Amino acid sequence: MSEETAAVVVAPSTLTTAQKSRIERNLAKAQKLREAKLVSHPYRELGKNGDTQLEEGPSQGTSVIKVQGTKYIDSGGGFLLEQPVLPAAGAGATERPEDGAVPTIVDDAIAIPVVYEECLDCGDPFVDSYLFNNFGHSVCDKCRDTEERHSLITRTEAKAEYLLKDCDFDKREPPLRYISRKNPHNVRWGEMKLYLHSQVQKRAMEVWGSEEELVRQHEGREEKREVGKARKYNKQMKQLRMEVRSSIYTKKTHAIHEHEFGPDTYNEEEDEYTHTCLTCPYTESYEKM
Repeated sequence: MSEETAAVVVAPSTLTTAQKSRIERNLAKAQKLREAKLVSHPYRELGKNGDTQLEEGPSQGTSVIKVQGTKYIDSGGGFLLEQPVLPAAGAGATERPEDGAVPTIVDDAIAIPVVYEECLDCGDPFVDSYLFNNFGHSVCDKCRDTEERHSLITRTEAKAEYLLKDCDFDKREPPLRYISRKNPHNVRWGEMKLYLHSQVQKRAMEVWGSEEELVRQHEGREEKREVGKARKYNKQMKQLRMEVRSSIYTKKTHAIHEHEFGPDTYNEEEDEYTHTCLTCPYTESYEKM
C-alpha cells in the first residue's frame, strides 16, 4: 500500500485512469476492514430497539442481552446462552428482579435413576454391556466370551442345526433378539440375522424337549432324505434303461397301435358308414362320395 501511495506522489501523471480507480477501491476496502476490526460486538446496536437491552456482564469481555424479559449471555463465539432467572424472595409471580440484583440460576436438571444389572457370570453390577443391549443377556463386557459361550449364529445355520422354524424365532414368546450385519460373501445379498447361540439352544430345548428328541428328529429326517435320493436315483435309472434298451419293455414297444377295421355298416338316417376296430373298441364314422 505504501509503495503504491509513493508512486502516486512522485509521478501522478504516469498512472492511468484504471490504475487510479483500482487504488481508490483498495483504499476504501482497507478502510472498511479497519473499521470492522474496531467493533467488538457487532450486535451492540440492538440496544437501540425497545425490546432489547445490552448490559455488561459480571466478567470483563462478556455482555448480557435482555430480549423481552429473558437474558442471554454473549459467549463471543457466535451464539447466545439463555440465562433463566427466578424472582426475588418475597416478590410476586409477575414481578421481575431488579437490574442491579444478582440473578439466581435455575437448576432444571432432571434426575434420571440408574438401574444396575447383575452379571450372571461374575455377579458384579453393571449399567451397560454389549450382550445386554443387543440380546437382553445379563453379562458384562468383562465376562463376554465371543468364541464359545457367547458366540453368534446365523438364522439359516440355526434352522438347519436345531430344526427350528421361522415362527420359533419370531412368534414364540419371547421373540429372540438379533443384530443385522451385511453378508460377507456378497454385499448385494440381504443382511444376515445373527442370534446369540446360547439363546437359540435354549429355544430348541423348549421346542423339542430334550437333546435326545432333537437327535431322533435329525436321524428321521436323514432317513427320509436318503429314501428320497434312492427313489430319485431309481427313477432316473429306469428312464435311462427305457431309452437304451426299449425292446425289453412292452410299455414302449406297444405304445403305437394300428387299427384293423372290420366290415362297414351303413346308417340310413345319418347317411354315413361306420366301421369298428377288431382289436380295440374304437369306432370310426365317415361318408362315401
